[in-house]
Amino acid sequence: MSLMQKNKVHPTLDDENDSIASDGQQPTNTSVAPADALSQRDTWFGKHDFLMSCIGAAVGIGNVWRFPFLCYRNGGGAFLIPYIIVVALSGIPIFFLEVSLGQFTKSGAIKAWDSVCPLLSGIGVSTITIIFYTLCYYAVILAWALFYLFQSWRTVLPWSSCNNTWNSPNCESNYTYLKSINMTAEEANVTSPVIEYWEKHVLQISSGIDDVGGLRWELAGVLFIAWFVCYLAVFKGTKSTGKAMYFTATFPYIMLLILLIRGVTLPGAAKGIQFYLQPNMTKLAEPQVWIDAGTQVFFSYSLCIGVLLSLGSFNSYGNNCLRDTLIISVVNSGTSILAGFAIFAALGFMADEMGVEVADVAESGPGLAFIAYPKEVTMLPVSQLWSSLFFIMIFLLGISTLVTDTLALVTSIGDMYPKLFRGGKYRKEIFMGLCCFMCYLVGLSMVTRGGMYVLQLFDFYGASGFALLWTAAWQCIAVGWFYGGEKFYRAIEDMIGYRPSPFFRICWKYCSPTLCFAILIFSIVRYEPLKYNNVYEYPPVGQAVGWILAFSSILCIPLKAIWVLFKAKGSNLKEKFQNSLKCKIQTPGAVFENIGEDGIDKNDDESDVTPPPPYPGSAEKTREYKLVPDKETSM
Repeated sequence: MSLMQKNKVHPTLDDENDSIASDGQQPTNTSVAPADALSQRDTWFGKHDFLMSCIGAAVGIGNVWRFPFLCYRNGGGAFLIPYIIVVALSGIPIFFLEVSLGQFTKSGAIKAWDSVCPLLSGIGVSTITIIFYTLCYYAVILAWALFYLFQSWRTVLPWSSCNNTWNSPNCESNYTYLKSINMTAEEANVTSPVIEYWEKHVLQISSGIDDVGGLRWELAGVLFIAWFVCYLAVFKGTKSTGKAMYFTATFPYIMLLILLIRGVTLPGAAKGIQFYLQPNMTKLAEPQVWIDAGTQVFFSYSLCIGVLLSLGSFNSYGNNCLRDTLIISVVNSGTSILAGFAIFAALGFMADEMGVEVADVAESGPGLAFIAYPKEVTMLPVSQLWSSLFFIMIFLLGISTLVTDTLALVTSIGDMYPKLFRGGKYRKEIFMGLCCFMCYLVGLSMVTRGGMYVLQLFDFYGASGFALLWTAAWQCIAVGWFYGGEKFYRAIEDMIGYRPSPFFRICWKYCSPTLCFAILIFSIVRYEPLKYNNVYEYPPVGQAVGWILAFSSILCIPLKAIWVLFKAKGSNLKEKFQNSLKCKIQTPGAVFENIGEDGIDKNDDESDVTPPPPYPGSAEKTREYKLVPDKETSM
């Protein structure tokens, strides 16, 4: 009997769509069966669709409103040191791991992790849980951007004066007067019309999370528009998404460059940029700096939420995913640094106009996008134009991330239940629409008068650094230790045609999980309960809801591992553990140690078996199956 008859063979690759058999089972022979409706998966149509989609997913609002502030708060230019270290040891290696794993398994997050490491298949469920929470609150931020964009088309920007029905008696917009009498807004006990517009008109924020209040119908309307735009970009799968990314992933750079050029020509811009980059090396000794660097990398690179894995699954088998990883990483980090110059040039001008220090106007998160920058544009000529450009940029940065995240969520569910997504007319469009509408309904809770408190719970806990770091560490352990870094390198070499540097394998096995667990432990030790605007403290019930959101993804991994162990075959725990580690997909060449180039088993007289066919488009490539077979298939 030949070796291939004794052992499992490599998954059949379909000549039509370059996809692995969708049921995850090994074929009984090496012939390529015609694809049926349920086994067909989307693939990228354009040459650069994957590259644009990954840039759209990774480069988002956080690059503009979070990274610059973290640089300022954590020692200016000195923050780049821990940031670059985390990017090198965790960001790029995990990015490469997820993209290449998706490309190899041709599956979304849930099915991919179940294929390579059943014991830790809960990773896939965890990532999908995180991405669902992210989608629900991320779309609300886009709704705010649309609301401000539409208001920017008024003759007078509504946040530029105190002559509105929502303004309080303490509202003051005359910064020149305050500057002339050497007083700040805090000293004069006045509030800015920008802040009052944000809190009293846009949010109409209530006193706390226990006072949800009524629905903000205007925000509910623009939230629907955001999800409708997202649906138009994803309802045809990769065909529509790939085309949309060419615009949504590139046009924000034009806006950013325009804002940067305008910003550096303003009075006080140099002061703001100096404040942004001035290094304070003593900050490097503080654990919080490293925590901020780690969480920023995971947020900005879209790691551990299943997006990169799903986008990679639409690649052709022979795509050079390592090259794409390096390009996207440079673009992502470069965008963050470039955005810092544009934002702090504007903040330097605003500080100069108001007669205060840059630290007094530098804010993070929504405060930067919806308070600091709207305040700055009121001081510019043709303020409506600059306001429109800024919020168009914010919306496009966000919509590209929303689109790719939605595609990843639907892909993972569709791979598990193909009848929901494939095999029928309009089935894909209906399923996409239902997913978008469900996220919209959850998002409605965040456009109530108390919605801002709900949104912060989803942001801080549901898609928290705790969950991302925990998931990232176990991803590395699953590939580096259980599946095997060397085995995974065989798959990558088979896909891209050459063997990557051992650096990635070392990172997956040692550097990345160690760094992730270290940052996670520091985060837990230095944990402080969530506050809104550093003033409002969430009640115990609010904190409890937040931790339920966090643990709903964190516990997926250990609970699923316990379930897999319980169901695994074996008479004792050791056997169950070993069987639960058996991957359901063969590494190229792993079972063909004795198969020659002619397809004949050198140790068998019966030479009637040939290796599986090469991936589509590479029929001329000869694979050499000379690797050691897996232990479980060596009989």
